[in-house]
Amino acid sequence: MPKATTWVLTSSPDNHTATRETGFTVIGLKERNRKRAERIEPGDRIVLYLTKEMTFGGSITVTGEMYEDRKKIWPGKPGNPDPYPWRFPTEPEVEIDPESHVPAEKLKDKMQHILKWPVDHWKLAFQGQIREVSDADAKLLLKELRAASRG
Repeated sequence: MPKATTWVLTSSPDNHTATRETGFTVIGLKERNRKRAERIEPGDRIVLYLTKEMTFGGSITVTGEMYEDRKKIWPGKPGNPDPYPWRFPTEPEVEIDPESHVPAEKLKDKMQHILKWPVDHWKLAFQGQIREVSDADAKLLLKELRAASRG
């Protein structure tokens, strides 16, 4: 059996709230991200990164195959809504209260993924909706998320 992949999904705080309101039972990728969505498999982990806050808000596990659905769940950007049609059933792995989210800045000198960018521009590491991270980054993120969830 192939090893599970860990992904980081970037979303706005409003979209994160909408995902939380589903009980973290579904996640959707933007229309333009179909190719990446096709690489996500049951058993993969998705770590949730929130823009504006620049924090990690928990992790979920993909529990089923991708399907297409355009029913509105996430508010998206005003004036440019995306239906996030490439969806996956998920379940929470590590849930964190909003006030305990893990600041990305705390991990910026430790994550391999972030170190690919110039130090002053580390926030660019989370541009775009979804990206795969290394096993080392996955372990670091999970350790920090679990510590914050016990807080």
